[in-house]
Amino acid sequence: MKLLGWVLSLLLFIGGIDDIATINRLKKQAEEAYQQGEYAQAAQYYRLLIDSMQVQDERVYLNLAHAQLHAGDTATAQRQYGQLMNAQSTDIKSIAYQQLGNITTQQQQFQEALAMYKESLKANPANEDARYNYELIKKLQQEQQQQQQDQSEDNQDQSDEQKDQQEQQNQEQNQEQSEQQQDQDGESTDEQNQEQQPSDSEQQDGEQQPADPQEQNTQQGEEQSEGEKSEEEMSNSPLSERLEEMNISEEKARMILEAMRNNEMQYIQQNRRKPTKPKDRSKPDW
Repeated sequence: MKLLGWVLSLLLFIGGIDDIATINRLKKQAEEAYQQGEYAQAAQYYRLLIDSMQVQDERVYLNLAHAQLHAGDTATAQRQYGQLMNAQSTDIKSIAYQQLGNITTQQQQFQEALAMYKESLKANPANEDARYNYELIKKLQQEQQQQQQDQSEDNQDQSDEQKDQQEQQNQEQNQEQSEQQQDQDGESTDEQNQEQQPSDSEQQDGEQQPADPQEQNTQQGEEQSEGEKSEEEMSNSPLSERLEEMNISEEKARMILEAMRNNEMQYIQQNRRKPTKPKDRSKPDW
């Protein structure tokens, strides 16, 4: 029995040596593949260590997540980093949070990325990479917010400008319609005035024939005064000039004047013969 127990112990010791050798060999192969950029192959070696060799090393879990991330399997790597958020090693915990911050940054989830970087710094304040990324994302977030605010203000300005242009167009249209209405009203008023006002010929006839008798007497007096003035001017001019203007010789003028005197004498004699009072029939003719 003692011999059998010794043999079993020896076999377990030899098997344990073999397992340690296998684990070390797999770790070395994984590291070499990772350094050569063969990330998928490195992930397979790390998966063998965890699943087959039952290795429970937080460093192996972290390297597996790194290999998966570089191999392009981001979703699997994100889940693997998430399992290390409660790691015993604060250094590994800080790196896991930092990597989660990098992934959410690439996904443009800046608010969540800032939270991941902050947790990374809480786990390890000496993590300068996490601190740099935190400050960088914070600045990018502020710039993004400023751009959104500027864009909102630009949109508001454009909206206000369009509103002002629309109001101006409406005012111009209203003013144009008002002017057209005024023009139409003015044309209607002019037509009514033309219908009410007498024609030029009627106005001239009215001016030539004043309705006021006093104005007629005044006009006749002015015309008579002008006629008397004209005769006076003619009487003051020399006789020879007046006869010349009338195209009458002096001899003919004497004859006309002599005839007028004879007619005047006859008229006077006839007037003298007429009785001044009616004849009294009661008395004789003598």
